[in-house]
Amino acid sequence: MSYYLSFSSSLNEIKNALLNFNGISDILDILLVAFIIYAGIKLIRDTKAIQLAKGFILILILYAAVNIFNMEASSYLFSMIFSNLLLVLVIIFSPEIRHALESVGRSSVSNFSLFSFKNSDLILKQDLSNTMINAVCRSCSEMSDEKIGALIVLEKETLLGQIIETGTKIDAEISPEILGNIFFPKAPLHDGAAIIRNFRVCAAGCILPLTKNNDISSSLGTRHRAAIGMSEQSDAIVIVVSEETGAISVAEKGNLRRNISDGDLREILSNSFSYEDTDKGFFKKIRRDK
Repeated sequence: MSYYLSFSSSLNEIKNALLNFNGISDILDILLVAFIIYAGIKLIRDTKAIQLAKGFILILILYAAVNIFNMEASSYLFSMIFSNLLLVLVIIFSPEIRHALESVGRSSVSNFSLFSFKNSDLILKQDLSNTMINAVCRSCSEMSDEKIGALIVLEKETLLGQIIETGTKIDAEISPEILGNIFFPKAPLHDGAAIIRNFRVCAAGCILPLTKNNDISSSLGTRHRAAIGMSEQSDAIVIVVSEETGAISVAEKGNLRRNISDGDLREILSNSFSYEDTDKGFFKKIRRDK
């Protein structure tokens, strides 16, 4: 009976909310709440906090079940937890909250510099991007000359947390020497893929999903099929160096460009990781902020 009354009360609250709809202000309110929820999910989706969030949702479900079946002892225990819910959330998600506030602060500062020709954040990103491109192109050229097989994934907007978990985390500054050591024959991590995130070598020895496209050439090996599969499931750019021929190939959006030159590789990466200020400083267009 209590369950029926609770359900009926919820329906009445929804009905009253619809009847008291105030137009634009309520629409803005809904959009703001939706944005906050979306931003929160986006913030934690590639971190360990997502597991904590799943556990918290499970506790909420258990709490609802306890109330439905009038389990007084359990209900009292859960009520003690939820009475300090805000404090519990702040403690659990304190690293993510701090990161979010830092991101908002950086964005706010950059928005005030509308009339500057170059935003310092963009300049830093462009410098890091140039360093990454130079290191990748040089290492690929050297491995191509020596016919050393390699598989390099450059993460963009689609986060590759699940792929990173399949390998060994490194978190090292990118350089031709680091990439060369990773893919050196008989090295422990040379068989998998190296993931580059935020202009750093994030992980190596990672396992990529193979493409399910049966129309691709039968001459392509596992590295090339993995590169195509990864590019089909994300917006990442995947570079392959063939161990048999030394040819360099690039997979992007499910398409594979084979036997490209060093100059072509540099051009592809430069176009994909460019942070130039194209609006002359009046309105900044930042392609990503991580």
